[in-house]
Amino acid sequence: MWKTVDDYFSGALIAADSALAQVERVSEAAGLPAISVSAPQGKLLQLLVRCVRAHRVLEVGTLGGHSAVWMARAIRRPGRLVTFELDPRHAEVARANVDHAGVGDLVDIRVGPAAHGLRALLDEKPEPFDVVFIDADKASNSVYLDYAVRLGRPGTVIVVDNVVRGGRVLTATDEGSEGVRRLVDMLANRADVDSVAIQTVGSRGYDGFILAVVTDDVRC
Repeated sequence: MWKTVDDYFSGALIAADSALAQVERVSEAAGLPAISVSAPQGKLLQLLVRCVRAHRVLEVGTLGGHSAVWMARAIRRPGRLVTFELDPRHAEVARANVDHAGVGDLVDIRVGPAAHGLRALLDEKPEPFDVVFIDADKASNSVYLDYAVRLGRPGTVIVVDNVVRGGRVLTATDEGSEGVRRLVDMLANRADVDSVAIQTVGSRGYDGFILAVVTDDVRC
């Protein structure tokens, strides 16, 4: 039923897109895991980027570039999307996908451990990012969130995906669930971020995301 309802709304509100379909086909053919955002989730990210009139977007977890394409299409030019991917093969596939989708000039794919890359990015003293999407290893969520705040500005929107984990977040002891709980504990005790968690159902099953907004300027 969840997938059927997703298909109904997507069919009515999301136009067929050959470039995004190509991203999915290429990623599947390359053997990438089928864990990219769904079409409704991608459209939500795109609308958030558009709503804040974002010029600069930061992503942790590129995979095949599916979410990067959704967001890059909404960036106000001149703009930039910086995205981190651990696996060189995934990054190679993502590069081909964003180029094919016509947004390659906007997307900077950086390969390697995201925590190290974020530290290096912070050292570059870049302009603040307007939107941050975190969708990588859940064990490091709190680390990525801290960098997102430091690389952001008051009003920066942060989305952290896959935080409900089919309900396992409440009691499971796997690294991902424990990482989500550490993130929630961090958010509960930070005055510089306001946040909420939303549960979702759909073609990707039962999960959810955290939506946060930076409230104070804490950039380094």
